[in-house]
Amino acid sequence: MRTCNRIVLALACLASLSCSSDHTESITVVSFGGSYARASVLAYHQAFTKETGIEVRLEDYNGGLAQIRAQVDAGNVFWDVVDLEMPDAELACNEGIIELVDLNAMPDGVGGEPAQQDYPANTLTECGPAGLYYSTIYAYNSRYVGEHAPSSIEDFFDLDTFPGRRGMRRVPFANLEFALMADGVPLGEVYATLDTAEGLDRAFAKLDTIKNDVVWWEAGAQPPQMLADGEVVMSTAYNGRVFNAQILEAQPFVVVWDGQLLSFGGPLGIVAGTPRFEAALAFVHFANRPQSQANISKYISYSPVRLSAGALVGNHVDTGIDMHPHMPASPENTRRALKSDWRWWSEHREELNERFSAWLAR
Repeated sequence: MRTCNRIVLALACLASLSCSSDHTESITVVSFGGSYARASVLAYHQAFTKETGIEVRLEDYNGGLAQIRAQVDAGNVFWDVVDLEMPDAELACNEGIIELVDLNAMPDGVGGEPAQQDYPANTLTECGPAGLYYSTIYAYNSRYVGEHAPSSIEDFFDLDTFPGRRGMRRVPFANLEFALMADGVPLGEVYATLDTAEGLDRAFAKLDTIKNDVVWWEAGAQPPQMLADGEVVMSTAYNGRVFNAQILEAQPFVVVWDGQLLSFGGPLGIVAGTPRFEAALAFVHFANRPQSQANISKYISYSPVRLSAGALVGNHVDTGIDMHPHMPASPENTRRALKSDWRWWSEHREELNERFSAWLAR
């Protein structure tokens, strides 16, 4: 399934878009739902279908590799392309459950520069390039906060000054980093600290201090709803989900950028063994065009990873506001940001998922 010959044949098909058959008239693309999925559809799914005639059927999931593994192991692949987080993408590529992708065949940059020169270092894997920047931040609803508002990652863990329930994603990713930053670990030492048994104990001990006041979420659409309902006073969340609630729903939410975890959205992985490989590869190429990446920013505050696509970011399509101040990678929002070490997580995610589950059960 993962041979160069398969990729070469697919690229020949893409050159003429002449490989359409019963198997390539539609593909199933799996992503994270909500406002991000809507942005993706408007940014490039519809344009891809218009250009190629290939229908895109969108399904939602909450991340992870279990469903991909099950389909590949059973030889019954019905997902074609999956929007992955970078640590999961690295694991999936190493396990052979997503297909290799020829990075040299990706679309050129805006100025004609080769694709591999148009991506920052550390955003490329053998199974595809990263697609966008997003941040895990925390936000609060100003209706439920007094005159003294939270402004730092330390404040998220301060139940005395800011009483009330917190929302956090039910995974160790981001939570461990937040815990150490709030406990005084400098940004540049967070992953070195997590790399030690004492550092992990320290992170879990900090989480212990708010555990009884946490409402756990799994889907990205949940934190804005929890904040709107007053179920929590503040919650970690994906910055784009909070932005859309602020802009499109006029929710009085405030994003705290201090201590944000700046991440790369992972590659669009092609599930190994899909009988619709050529159509899936065509979709991945289309999604990685600089304009496709920049189009996302018309609908949600996620930044394109491709270097040449940055200049294509403009205004929000519905409101006309300038999107640059809302981009997670903008200079004003990264003054105290931690860049996620996705390679570290690809090595430690499985063991930490187990430890986190055991910690939750205590």
